[in-house]
Formats: sequence, C-alpha cells, structure tokens
Amino acid sequence: MAIRWKAVGVGAACLCTLAAVSRPRFLASPRGGGQHDGRWRDEEGSIQHVLLISIDGMHALDFANCRKGLPEVNGGEPYCPHLAELAESGVNYLQAYAAMPSDSFPGTMALMTGGTPRSVGVYYDVSYDRSLSPPAQTTPYGIPGGSSLCPSDRGTQVGFDEEIDWDYTRLDGGASLHGGNPINPAYLPRDPSRNCAPVYPHDFVRVNTIFNVIKAAGGYTAWSDKHPAYESVNGHPGNGVDDLYTPEINSIPVPLPGVPGCDPLPDPGAATPSSAWPDSFQNIRCYDGLKVQAILNEIGGKRHDGSAGAPVPNIFGMNFQSVSIGQKLAEHSIGVTGGYLDALGTPSPALLGQIQFVDQAIGKMVEELKHRDLFGSTLIIITAKHGQSPIDPKRVLRIPADDPALEPPSQVLGGVGTGLTGGGLVGQALEDDISLIWLTDQSQTPASVAKLEASENLFGGGEIFSGNSLDLMFNNPSRDPRTPDIIVAPNVGVVYTGGTKKIAEHGGFAHDDRNVLLLVSNPALQAKTFTGYVETRQVAPTILEALGLDPSQLQSVQLEHTPVLPALNLHRDDDR
Repeated sequence: MAIRWKAVGVGAACLCTLAAVSRPRFLASPRGGGQHDGRWRDEEGSIQHVLLISIDGMHALDFANCRKGLPEVNGGEPYCPHLAELAESGVNYLQAYAAMPSDSFPGTMALMTGGTPRSVGVYYDVSYDRSLSPPAQTTPYGIPGGSSLCPSDRGTQVGFDEEIDWDYTRLDGGASLHGGNPINPAYLPRDPSRNCAPVYPHDFVRVNTIFNVIKAAGGYTAWSDKHPAYESVNGHPGNGVDDLYTPEINSIPVPLPGVPGCDPLPDPGAATPSSAWPDSFQNIRCYDGLKVQAILNEIGGKRHDGSAGAPVPNIFGMNFQSVSIGQKLAEHSIGVTGGYLDALGTPSPALLGQIQFVDQAIGKMVEELKHRDLFGSTLIIITAKHGQSPIDPKRVLRIPADDPALEPPSQVLGGVGTGLTGGGLVGQALEDDISLIWLTDQSQTPASVAKLEASENLFGGGEIFSGNSLDLMFNNPSRDPRTPDIIVAPNVGVVYTGGTKKIAEHGGFAHDDRNVLLLVSNPALQAKTFTGYVETRQVAPTILEALGLDPSQLQSVQLEHTPVLPALNLHRDDDR
C-alpha cells in the first residue's frame, strides 16, 4: 500500500484540499538511552512533523498586502517573499478568526486544545477564579497573598504572566537559581479542595493539548513561547512538552551572543534596568531570534539550546512578537512610531521592518528543513494567536491618556478594590481594547450594567455583554467560577491605557482583533484559497489528523465538536 497526496473537491467555498495520510502511530526506537528518534513509522509520503508558527498580531490583511505588494511600500514589490513562496504550495484561509477574547493566553490554548474558554477555562493571562484561594505571598504586581488565606478565602485574582517568575527581570525567570524551575509556587493561586496546593498554569487548563496526545502516541514534542507561565501548553498531567523553551519577554534586555547582530544589542538605550524586550523595535527582534535559533537547533536534531542530540520533533514551533510590537509601539526615545499609515493596512516603516524580519526568519527555517531533507515530510502552519486593533490610525482613542475626562469601565464602577457599593465590588478587571469584569458580589451585576449603560460616553461606547448575551459565548458566570460577569467591547480604536506608548492593542472582539493570517503549506499542495469562515481552534484537530492521530483524543474537540480545517480533508488513498 502506498500513501500519497491527492486533491479532493470540497464545495464552492473551498478551492483545494490536502492529500490523504494513513493513521499509523509513533513507534519508539533506541537512541541515546532508550529515547525514540521521533521518526514517523509509515510508508513514504506521510507527514512526520508539524511546524506551527504564530506571528502574533498578523492580520489576514497584512499577509495579503505583503504577498501582493503595495504601491508605496518596498518599491511596489511584495515584501514577504518567503511566506509568499509557502503560499505557492499551501492553503490560504482568508476568513480565519482567532479566539475570543483575542489575547495571547486564550489564543495559545485555542491552537493547542481546539477549544474556547467554555472548555479550556482560560480568558486572559491575568484573570479571576471564584473557587481558588489567594497565593501564599503577594505577587510582584500586587495580587494579595498570605499563607493563612487558604482555605478560608475563596476568590482570587490569577496572574499567569511574568509576575509568577522567581525573578522576571532575568531572561530565564530565575530558573538557574532555583533548580531549573522559573516559577515561584508561592505566587500561584491555591486550590482549597487539594489541601491548598499551588495551581500551576497547566493545572489551571481544564483539558489536554496536542502535545499530550502526540507524546502519548510515542511522538517527540517541543514548543517555545514568551513567559514561563506558558508551560500551560503541557496540559494534563503537565508533561506534554519534551523540550519547552520560555524565555521571559518582560526581562531586562541583555546581549545575546548566540543571536546574530545581538551582541551588543542594537538598541542599547532600551536595555536599561527599567526596560523590557517589547520596549524596542530592534531589541524585540533579538528576543525572537532566540526562539528562531531554538527551532533551527530542533530541526538539526538537537535540543532548543543546541545541546545533545534529540529527535526532530513531531510537533514544534514558536510565537513571534516582532510584528505585534511593530503594530502597537511608539518608541518615543528614538522618535519612531509603528502601526499603519491608513485604513488599507499600509505598514509604517517600523512595522514593515518587523514583517520583513519575521519573513526572513521563517525563510531560514524552511532552508534548514530542506537542508535536512525534512521539508516534504513537514506540514507548516502559520497563523496568529490574535490580531491587533485598530488598523486605521485615525480611530485610536486611548482612555484616559488621550482624554483625562474619560475612564475605563472598571473605574466607572469604582475601580478594583473600591467598588460600586464601597466594599470592593470589582474583584478583577482586564482592560486592553476590551474590558472583562469579575464582580465579588454577582447579585450586583444588573445594577453594574445599568450604571455602565448610563455612562457609555465615559468609556468609548460599544457593546455590553452580560446575562444571556454573555451565555451565548461563554459559560454562565453563576456556574463557572472563571467566567467574567460583564464584558465591555468598546468602539473600534478604543484602547484602555494611561500611557502613550501604545497605539493599538488586542484582546477584543473586533474584526481587527480576530481576522488573522492562516496558511497551511506542504510541497505536495497546490496554491489554493479558502474563503469560508474558520477559527484558529481548528488548527489543533487538524494537526492530529495530519499526523494520523484521532482528533477526538482532544477533550475540547469532544466537548465543543471542533472540526478539522475544511480545506484539509485528510483521508486514506490506497493504491494497491
């Protein structure tokens, strides 16, 4: 029996499909102390590896512009040649939408689990849980803690960003000083039902991930991301990723000898003790370069740091931050502002440079796959955890930075810790270009909504979701301890910030927040386009299908009936 690719029609909206693969399993083979070698034991022509790349912030429009070219950019020539080349043997989804809320944490979980917050239980990297107790120590960002607060106190802010690192000023989060573990358990929320055990990010995630399924089938797994808290991708029982690399993005920038052009750093003025990697267009490229080198090492049969031999991962990848920073940063110290020049998505020179950097980095990965004779057996999926809003620079309204008379919704309700009734009604509020509000007294939800409705001119208008309108998207907050009680989606362009360093943000429900690049490529594919609606959560079951595994092994896929991507109908083609 020979397994091969073939085209299959899938209706008017789909102009293509991916070839069939059979359903073998990974088989262990001795290598270096009994390790499997990560090879897919099947006949020639099957997919053995999936390389998943998130270019955070990159819209479908960004890809259309850089692939086709714009008259006033790069002499009118396309400016992402490597991505464009992948599209010549790939399926391009024009109407692909990221998770809601469109933040990195739920965006990551959508890609890894196939689920939304309904099944995954993740709304933002910093959120709230009414069933958990506060951490044993107050976190660096001020989440109140204390050893005596568990199990007596129920309901706590949950911080799964850099504030749970031992030392977020260090690139390794302080891991080298604490036995290799960058996370300080004293900063984690605690579970009163488990003898007040600290809740790690992977414990917080309610379902398994693609890494769990692939590893259980004998595969080798790897992933690189931006905070140690992104060990959440480990899923249950917490060991899904064999080679996890999570350099802290909010650490103080330092020279990187292993990254070309980054020793010394190209922007030393943004590498002070009060700086972080996202404060600089140039330095963020160096940070991303660390993860690019990790991918190149893994393609070469090494671990992410280039150490001893390892299998080439069956699933691996990384996220890029450079484009997201290019879209939203105003680097005042050097007089450079990123973002777009118009509503058509014409990139500023700063954003153009970030897109070109990422394109060149992906080109290096493709070159290395070809050099190692792995290109044909690797399915490359390029998407984004989230978009960025607004594209149109004329729509930007930063509240309260641009108008001190305006205030975010949480302030309309009295602010976190003061509250509508004076007793700390707002337990938590997450506000970027959306406002998620958790109340400590849920009976006050109708009164709070009424107060917001009467004050729309203060926070940028938009839509208010609560009650049944909220239940249509997420679990009812009276039954799920993690669901916000109120969500405010303001008018497009509103960003809740007191500073002027940002000219855009993400997290919201708008088209600019959610319509992202999604490209699936392999040399056996012809260039095709799918114009129907899809979601990034469909990437997870598609990855398993491509590797010959059952997508229903993902718990979110079972609970939410998440389908594989429609333009990639994978099935068996037996040539006897």
